[in-house]
Amino acid sequence: MNEPNSKTRLTILVPAGRLALPIMAKATELAQRYNLEVYLSTAQNLRLMEIDEADLPAIKAALAALGADFKGPGKFPLPRVCIGKRDCSTGIQEPEVISALILKQFQGTPVKPKFKIAISGCPLGCSGVMTTDIGIMGTRNGWDLYVGGKGGPHPRVGRRVLREANDEQVLAAIATLVNYHYEKTGKKQRMAKLVEEPDFPFPAEA
Repeated sequence: MNEPNSKTRLTILVPAGRLALPIMAKATELAQRYNLEVYLSTAQNLRLMEIDEADLPAIKAALAALGADFKGPGKFPLPRVCIGKRDCSTGIQEPEVISALILKQFQGTPVKPKFKIAISGCPLGCSGVMTTDIGIMGTRNGWDLYVGGKGGPHPRVGRRVLREANDEQVLAAIATLVNYHYEKTGKKQRMAKLVEEPDFPFPAEA
């Protein structure tokens, strides 16, 4: 008796939540051809579900040919962002721009699991900047940077470590935090468990 094919999934990375139309069209075509489910994740990525393991290489190759990138272990996380000032009446800063700067600077930088970044274009924080490992909040005079937030059954609001910072200051702080998290983490650990360490590189309040 033949065993049923094992199922897997494929997560297509969608920087700043903007899904390129050719990739969206190809994902739709593949979902129809292979009878897949399509899931829009809370991390703003596109996930194809219920893929037969044997079909995964062909599906991945078809999407990669259009420039799609995929989630994988150790890959630097895509920031979760709000829609920004262009399309929101309360927006102050443009999170898509600094998200692109982050991805450009840290492409290929190794990270441990359970490390997330969120960016909001105003203090409403719709992308969850207060409950994320690194949260970048737009203000009228730059960016406030929060560290150590988390959700889950025991949520925690992040600690503000920079106030009204410019892009370069935010990038420098992220580099420091990424290195600290990597060196202090064995397998996986949220930043919330590290902010009280004596050698944490930022003071309690900026």
